[in-house]
Amino acid sequence: MSILFGFVIAYWVVSIGIGLWAGRLVKNSRDFAIAGRNLPFYVVTATVFATWFGSETVLGIPATFLQGGLNSIVADPFGASLCLILVGLFFAAPLYRMKLLTIGDFYKLRYGSKVELMTTVAIIISYLGWVGAQITALGLVFNLLSDGSITTVQGMWIGSMTILIYTFFGGMWAVAITDFIQMIVIVLGMIWIGGEISGQVGGVGVIAQHAYDAGKFNFWPDGNFAAVAGFIAAWGTLMFGSMPQQDVFQRVQSAKTINIAVWATVLGGVMYFVFAFIPMFLAYSATLIDPTMVARLIDTDPQKILPTLVMTKAPLIAQILFFGALLSAIKSCASATLLAPSVMFAENILKPRFPAMKDKQLLLTMRIVTVCFTIIVTLYAMYSKASIFKMVENAYQVTLVAAFIPLLCGVYWSKATNQGALFAIFMGLTTWITMLIGPAFVEPLQVLTPQGVGVIASALGMIIGSLIPQYASHDPHIHHKLKSGEHLREREAKIAARS
Repeated sequence: MSILFGFVIAYWVVSIGIGLWAGRLVKNSRDFAIAGRNLPFYVVTATVFATWFGSETVLGIPATFLQGGLNSIVADPFGASLCLILVGLFFAAPLYRMKLLTIGDFYKLRYGSKVELMTTVAIIISYLGWVGAQITALGLVFNLLSDGSITTVQGMWIGSMTILIYTFFGGMWAVAITDFIQMIVIVLGMIWIGGEISGQVGGVGVIAQHAYDAGKFNFWPDGNFAAVAGFIAAWGTLMFGSMPQQDVFQRVQSAKTINIAVWATVLGGVMYFVFAFIPMFLAYSATLIDPTMVARLIDTDPQKILPTLVMTKAPLIAQILFFGALLSAIKSCASATLLAPSVMFAENILKPRFPAMKDKQLLLTMRIVTVCFTIIVTLYAMYSKASIFKMVENAYQVTLVAAFIPLLCGVYWSKATNQGALFAIFMGLTTWITMLIGPAFVEPLQVLTPQGVGVIASALGMIIGSLIPQYASHDPHIHHKLKSGEHLREREAKIAARS
């Protein structure tokens, strides 16, 4: 076993131990799901940043940038970071005031149980791609660090099962505390390795100039309609499709105060955008330091370019810091995205079917679902042929067309109704699936992309369904109740009446 691999395994074991230690703070389902709404500013910022700074940021985005330049990564980090900033500015405060456990609870209160079920299923499905990307990256890293003695598939199972251990016991408390430590490792590791690599080629300016001369800084699309539509669709998929997600909602709800919920989310998004450029810088430097290696991997497995560069050209301390940062990024993202859909499934799908379920039973259910989801997503990662970047980019199409418009209108349009939300989900999903199947009659619309047409159809469905005569039951005052907090008073009155 190499010294590097030994250090990485030691760090892995210590971080798991910290996560298990955090499990002592979990007393009920609320602690497991949203850390009891007790997290301070610096921890919420760290967990927002660390959750999004995952394998696609360190491996997927740099590989895509090398192949296509800034124009090819508009979805992430541009769309992804703007998502967090916009959530902080426009959604964190109204959602925090509602005191909910999951984003599915919002859909239930605002639109009813049918919309809750549909949006919850769509959101859970979307996590397959994102978590699958993290598991794939774990397999890749373990395979590289062990010089092939651990296969990629074995690395996937080792990684997913060890992350499951502390997520199972510690829930959001474990995720938050380990995210804080991992953010420090990510930031210091990326800055250190950036200095090491830039020093080998004459500084940041040399690499930046080389990338500029190669056309890698071309960001805006060509002037033709198809290019512009594709550009907007790629940007919007991650920016808007990521908003109705449980992992984002959990971080908002975990904050100790409403101001923390707002500004920690914004700062986490800004930090993500800034630090996402360091792996791109490092990967592009490989074209100057080892062009032969880049030429060999660029068309076969470009995700290996950056870790191969570090393993072959950087000193041992830089290697340790880089792979510590990489594993921190993957672990923080994977643990959060394993927890989020598991909590939603237990709270919004299973609990309504077993109304007598007590809190201890709900907590156990959340943990069991976490185990099941980990196994499913690892199997998905094993058989998926998509790149890490594509897994993440494609994950949010379903939430964009099914859940974004009901969220936006539910918060900001008082006339949105249960029927409108049902129309929005049905029209968004039906149109998107039809576009993906690609029958001849939708060919002229393909220029707008399937998800672009799907979200337009979803918006039309919401407007039409809300304004025509209503056949689905709907409380006309629900928007005001959620905004004023009246729903909380009604809930407390019901609890008091039962007791």
